[in-house]
Amino acid sequence: MDTPNQKPLNHVAARSPLDSAIIGLMLGTSLLIIWLSFTNRSFWSAHWPDYSHLLSSLPEPSAWLRWVLGDISEVAFYKHEFASIGLLAGAYLAYWANRTGKAWQGFAICYGSGLWPWLVTSSLLGLLLSNLLWGWTVTATSWQPTFAAFVSLPAAMVLMFGGGWKVAINGAIMGVLFVTPMCLLIVNYVCNPLGLPVVIGNVSGMAAASVGAFLLCRWMPRLVKSAAPEQPSDIAPDPALIKTPDYGVFWSLRRVLADFSEAPFFGNEWASLGLIAGALLAFTLNPMSPVYGTGLLPQLLAAQALTSALGIVIWRQQWISRGWYPTYVPLVSVVPAAVLTYGGSWQVIASSALLGALIAPPLACMLAQRVPGYMHGFIGNVLSMAISTLMIVPFVGWLISH
Repeated sequence: MDTPNQKPLNHVAARSPLDSAIIGLMLGTSLLIIWLSFTNRSFWSAHWPDYSHLLSSLPEPSAWLRWVLGDISEVAFYKHEFASIGLLAGAYLAYWANRTGKAWQGFAICYGSGLWPWLVTSSLLGLLLSNLLWGWTVTATSWQPTFAAFVSLPAAMVLMFGGGWKVAINGAIMGVLFVTPMCLLIVNYVCNPLGLPVVIGNVSGMAAASVGAFLLCRWMPRLVKSAAPEQPSDIAPDPALIKTPDYGVFWSLRRVLADFSEAPFFGNEWASLGLIAGALLAFTLNPMSPVYGTGLLPQLLAAQALTSALGIVIWRQQWISRGWYPTYVPLVSVVPAAVLTYGGSWQVIASSALLGALIAPPLACMLAQRVPGYMHGFIGNVLSMAISTLMIVPFVGWLISH
């Protein structure tokens, strides 16, 4: 997957009242988190119940709403409505900034395609339909991957075939009919009986179902093609503003941040900031609410940032030569699986982050290059997630036990 050209960050633009409002909002959110940290935590915990309370409250409508909203941030293993709302809010801000040519837009959202509205529409529709059709599988004692359609086939189809209601709706429907049940089957009948991390079942299901869906689209092109010619994007970057990144320290820090929102195909710092800020707010209000009630959010965030940073440093030349490289892969697979399986000790964090950074990105790149041209390359990325997790997580367990 190649990243289209982006507008440079150093493009001079006058600060508008909205820019000032955004900065004020960020500062206000930071102050709110600090203030809540010093207030009565038991009071806030009563208003934002923990994860176990969410499960025990199902199928009450309020609990289902929290579950569905939490699915949006499930790919990062945060599973909380605040993180999800932050992700979507940050992504919208990034899209607006890209559309209006703001200097502070960061990496162009959705790789500068201009397809974010259609992508998020298809993804959200797939998420809602998945919960309507497969939500009955979720119980107080049985987690299920109802989030899978939000970060897989619907978005990939929009990026492959363009915007429009035909692609968005058909992508969402295929996500519901192919992706979610395939993930359910592998998680419940392979991962759970064998004691494997469920992320292996999630990403394996995404890969297998997406292969089938893209084959179906190849056999039945009317599912994704219309008679009317496609209109060019109205936010294509101005060639005069294109600048080659310097790939220095500041770029690397931005890239680490953007990797947090790469899995839903956003790949933007603002989307990631919203995701992380929402997760931290949830943790501040009740530490046992995000990350499945484990209380491991700080350790998970540290491990995710470390594996992305290591990957960017190790594979910097690949970023330079290719323009994009899948350093996000261990951030949403190997590292979270290791932390949730073995805890948040420094040995687990360091070993999983390093091994994930060394193995997962080049494996993803190699597999993506072998995906046929009529399929989206994310299939190679999710296959790498499955293989890397299967290889590395048991090895991390062996390391910390010796």
